[in-house]
Amino acid sequence: MVLRPEPILKAVQKAMGKSANRRKASVIFFSTDGSQFDEKTVQNLSKKKDIVLISGHYEGVDERVAKILKAKKISMGPYTLTGGELPAATLIDAVSRFVPSVLGKAESLEASRASSPEVYTRPETLVWRGKKYRVPKVLLSGHHANINKWRTRTRKK
Repeated sequence: MVLRPEPILKAVQKAMGKSANRRKASVIFFSTDGSQFDEKTVQNLSKKKDIVLISGHYEGVDERVAKILKAKKISMGPYTLTGGELPAATLIDAVSRFVPSVLGKAESLEASRASSPEVYTRPETLVWRGKKYRVPKVLLSGHHANINKWRTRTRKK
Protein backbone atom coordinates (compact mmCIF):
# COMPACT_ATOMS: atom_id res chain seq x y z
CA MET A 1 0.00 0.00 0.00
CA VAL A 2 1.44 3.34 -1.09
CA LEU A 3 0.30 6.54 0.61
CA ARG A 4 -1.53 8.85 -1.80
CA PRO A 5 -0.03 12.27 -2.55
CA GLU A 6 -3.02 14.58 -1.97
CA PRO A 7 -3.43 14.09 1.82
CA ILE A 8 0.33 14.48 2.39
CA LEU A 9 0.60 17.57 0.18
CA LYS A 10 -2.37 19.16 1.97
CA ALA A 11 -0.85 18.36 5.38
CA VAL A 12 2.51 19.85 4.42
CA GLN A 13 0.80 22.93 2.97
CA LYS A 14 -1.12 23.39 6.24
CA ALA A 15 2.02 22.86 8.33
CA MET A 16 3.97 25.43 6.34
CA GLY A 17 1.17 27.98 6.42
CA LYS A 18 1.13 31.09 4.28
CA SER A 19 4.21 32.78 5.72
CA ALA A 20 7.26 33.97 3.82
CA ASN A 21 9.21 31.18 5.53
CA ARG A 22 7.34 28.66 3.40
CA ARG A 23 9.99 28.80 0.69
CA LYS A 24 12.82 28.52 3.25
CA ALA A 25 11.47 25.43 5.02
CA SER A 26 13.49 22.26 4.55
CA VAL A 27 11.38 19.28 3.58
CA ILE A 28 12.84 15.88 4.44
CA PHE A 29 11.51 12.77 2.78
CA PHE A 30 12.69 9.50 4.34
CA SER A 31 13.55 7.01 1.63
CA THR A 32 15.84 4.01 1.23
CA ASP A 33 17.36 5.66 -1.87
CA GLY A 34 18.16 8.93 -0.09
CA SER A 35 21.53 10.28 0.96
CA GLN A 36 23.01 8.67 4.07
CA PHE A 37 22.07 10.41 7.32
CA ASP A 38 25.29 11.59 8.97
CA GLU A 39 26.73 14.16 11.36
CA LYS A 40 27.20 16.77 8.62
CA THR A 41 23.51 16.51 7.73
CA VAL A 42 22.61 16.83 11.42
CA GLN A 43 24.68 20.00 11.82
CA ASN A 44 23.25 21.55 8.63
CA LEU A 45 19.68 20.80 9.68
CA SER A 46 20.28 22.24 13.15
CA LYS A 47 20.77 25.65 11.53
CA LYS A 48 17.37 25.53 9.81
CA LYS A 49 14.41 27.33 11.29
CA ASP A 50 11.64 25.23 9.74
CA ILE A 51 11.85 21.54 8.89
CA VAL A 52 9.01 19.35 7.66
CA LEU A 53 9.48 15.59 7.95
CA ILE A 54 7.59 13.22 5.68
CA SER A 55 7.49 9.75 7.16
CA GLY A 56 5.96 7.03 5.05
CA HIS A 57 4.58 3.69 6.11
CA TYR A 58 3.68 0.47 4.38
CA GLU A 59 5.38 0.62 0.97
CA GLY A 60 6.04 4.33 1.19
CA VAL A 61 4.76 7.61 -0.17
CA ASP A 62 3.89 8.43 -3.78
CA GLU A 63 7.15 9.65 -5.36
CA ARG A 64 5.48 12.76 -6.74
CA VAL A 65 5.32 14.19 -3.22
CA ALA A 66 9.12 14.45 -3.06
CA LYS A 67 9.26 16.00 -6.53
CA ILE A 68 6.51 18.55 -5.90
CA LEU A 69 7.97 19.64 -2.56
CA LYS A 70 11.59 19.49 -3.77
CA ALA A 71 12.27 17.39 -0.69
CA LYS A 72 15.69 16.18 0.35
CA LYS A 73 15.67 12.40 0.50
CA ILE A 74 17.41 10.91 3.52
CA SER A 75 18.15 7.28 4.30
CA MET A 76 18.94 6.23 7.86
CA GLY A 77 21.05 3.33 6.73
CA PRO A 78 21.42 0.32 4.46
CA TYR A 79 18.31 -1.38 5.84
CA THR A 80 14.56 -1.10 5.59
CA LEU A 81 12.19 -0.27 8.45
CA THR A 82 8.43 -0.74 8.63
CA GLY A 83 7.81 2.99 8.65
CA GLY A 84 9.29 6.45 8.91
CA GLU A 85 8.49 7.07 12.57
CA LEU A 86 11.84 5.86 13.90
CA PRO A 87 13.90 7.76 11.32
CA ALA A 88 11.92 10.91 12.16
CA ALA A 89 12.51 10.45 15.90
CA THR A 90 16.20 9.76 15.28
CA LEU A 91 16.58 12.89 13.18
CA ILE A 92 14.77 15.02 15.77
CA ASP A 93 16.95 13.71 18.59
CA ALA A 94 20.21 14.12 16.66
CA VAL A 95 19.39 17.62 15.39
CA SER A 96 17.99 18.93 18.67
CA ARG A 97 21.33 18.30 20.41
CA PHE A 98 22.83 21.09 18.28
CA VAL A 99 20.08 23.61 19.00
CA PRO A 100 21.34 26.15 21.56
CA SER A 101 20.14 25.52 25.14
CA VAL A 102 18.80 22.01 24.46
CA LEU A 103 21.71 20.42 26.34
CA GLY A 104 21.95 23.23 28.86
CA LYS A 105 25.42 24.42 27.88
CA ALA A 106 27.63 24.17 24.79
CA GLU A 107 30.29 22.23 26.71
CA SER A 108 27.86 19.31 27.08
CA LEU A 109 27.79 18.81 23.32
CA GLU A 110 31.57 19.04 23.10
CA ALA A 111 32.11 16.58 25.96
CA SER A 112 29.60 14.05 24.66
CA ARG A 113 31.19 14.10 21.20
CA ALA A 114 34.65 13.61 22.70
CA SER A 115 33.83 10.63 24.88
CA SER A 116 35.11 7.23 23.94
CA PRO A 117 32.77 4.45 22.82
CA GLU A 118 33.91 2.49 25.87
CA VAL A 119 32.66 3.73 29.24
CA TYR A 120 32.99 2.15 32.66
CA THR A 121 31.63 2.48 36.19
CA ARG A 122 32.10 0.68 39.51
CA PRO A 123 33.04 -1.85 40.64
CA GLU A 124 36.59 -1.75 39.25
CA THR A 125 36.46 -5.52 38.90
CA LEU A 126 33.14 -7.06 37.93
CA VAL A 127 32.77 -10.77 38.57
CA TRP A 128 30.15 -12.34 36.33
CA ARG A 129 29.59 -16.08 36.13
CA GLY A 130 32.99 -16.75 37.62
CA LYS A 131 34.91 -14.54 35.22
CA LYS A 132 36.53 -11.19 36.08
CA TYR A 133 36.04 -8.11 33.94
CA ARG A 134 38.26 -5.14 34.83
CA VAL A 135 38.19 -1.44 34.10
CA PRO A 136 41.27 -0.55 32.00
CA LYS A 137 44.13 0.43 34.32
CA VAL A 138 44.77 3.69 32.48
CA LEU A 139 41.33 4.93 33.56
CA LEU A 140 42.20 4.30 37.19
CA SER A 141 45.58 6.03 36.94
CA GLY A 142 44.39 9.62 37.22
CA HIS A 143 46.89 10.52 34.47
CA HIS A 144 44.70 12.72 32.26
CA ALA A 145 47.06 12.83 29.28
CA ASN A 146 47.24 9.03 29.13
CA ILE A 147 43.47 8.76 29.59
CA ASN A 148 42.92 11.16 26.67
CA LYS A 149 45.30 9.11 24.49
CA TRP A 150 43.37 5.96 25.39
CA ARG A 151 40.05 7.63 24.54
CA THR A 152 41.42 8.78 21.19
CA ARG A 153 42.57 5.23 20.36
CA THR A 154 39.25 3.64 21.34
CA ARG A 155 37.31 6.15 19.23
CA LYS A 156 39.29 5.14 16.14
CA LYS A 157 38.55 1.43 16.48
